[in-house]
Amino acid sequence: MSLKRKIALTLSISFSLLFGIVLIIVYASFNDFRKEEFRERFVRRLDFTTNFISKSKNFAEEAPIFFNENSDNILLNETILIFNSKKELIYSTIKDREVTWDKNLLKEVDRKKSIHIEKAFPEVYAALRNINGENYYILTSAFDTNGQSKLDYLKYLLITAYITSTLLIGFFSYYFMGRFLRPLEDLNNEISEVTAHKLTTQIPVEHSNDEISILARSFNTMIVRLNDVFQSQKDFTASASHEIRTPITRMAFQLENLIKLTQHSPETLSALKQMLKDVYQLSDLTNSLLLLTKFDKENIQSIYEEVRIDEVIFESFERVQKSYPNLKMDFLISENESEYAFLTIQGVQSLLDIVFINLLKNAAVYSNDSEVKVLITENDSQLIVDVISSGNTISKEEQPKLFEAFMRGSNSYNTSGSGLGLRIVKRILEYHKANISYRSVSDRDNFFTVEFRK
Repeated sequence: MSLKRKIALTLSISFSLLFGIVLIIVYASFNDFRKEEFRERFVRRLDFTTNFISKSKNFAEEAPIFFNENSDNILLNETILIFNSKKELIYSTIKDREVTWDKNLLKEVDRKKSIHIEKAFPEVYAALRNINGENYYILTSAFDTNGQSKLDYLKYLLITAYITSTLLIGFFSYYFMGRFLRPLEDLNNEISEVTAHKLTTQIPVEHSNDEISILARSFNTMIVRLNDVFQSQKDFTASASHEIRTPITRMAFQLENLIKLTQHSPETLSALKQMLKDVYQLSDLTNSLLLLTKFDKENIQSIYEEVRIDEVIFESFERVQKSYPNLKMDFLISENESEYAFLTIQGVQSLLDIVFINLLKNAAVYSNDSEVKVLITENDSQLIVDVISSGNTISKEEQPKLFEAFMRGSNSYNTSGSGLGLRIVKRILEYHKANISYRSVSDRDNFFTVEFRK
């Protein structure tokens, strides 16, 4: 998840939690206010009833007329029960059904003088009043229809406000975080353009002291240091390879002359020829390193050219055969894919020569019969080259490390080599966005498969 989304999500969640708590407090406060207001209405109704009883001359005759005329003035759907001092019902507004009440409620009224039961449905308010020297128990029950409807409306209003606000804060958080972090994204895009070929490129820095400008300045400082180190390493590799190549060429020339112009015993001649092979191998390795210093992975595509892979293979075979004259090659092109067989790829021929020189040289060194088979298979998306030789195979435990630097398998005992050839091959193929793999289908067959994407 991107930083922009993380910040927007964090802000949205934080706001939602805080806003939700505030809305719950508002809802709870309004509910308390509704209860208290309804209780005050009960008290006013009780005072109204008490005042009527105290002024009434004939309560039994006047009560029906009075309560009919004043019903629902204060409370909705109210029911009034009036008891005398003996707890006998003397008046009820209920006319169409049998009247029942809780006698324990009247006893509790004796103790507390007034009771408000909020959890009942409808709510009940009971009180003991002394009117004109007599005690009266007045029980009033009613529904807070008006207050409850307001509470329900407030609930829906708060829920709607919560959902709308959460969505809006999420949208605006993402939008404004995007604007605030836009300079950081621009910085990231500019950093991604910096490659080994563009280490001298400086990132534009605004004249401000914000965190992004400080980061850009620090990155530019780091780029300068990296460029110094990288250039020093590259110059050293190129200089060392160039300086080493001259004495190696002299050694090879002198050994060739020594072999041709002087008579030697068989043992001495064999040793000289082996030394000459080692010198050639060292020369090839030096040339490979010198070529690699001229290219990097990012800018190599700019010098791509159309290369015929069959020409590369034959040229590489001729160069290897100079050191290994007994090597034979069986070159094949798959007939099943002949309609796509243009045998061309985009690449750098000098580097591809190194690839197949190393693969063919491995076949010459490690094969039992000094014979290598090269099979080319081409379709509309790939060009595949199989280099097959017969000899000791690589164990399954060693195969994952085969293309690492200085890796030499158990089949290389008593065989000279640097352990860098396949590593250089893999690196060059990575430059060409190609893959190389190894497999052994039997105990004697070695398959190296190179896959080029077209």
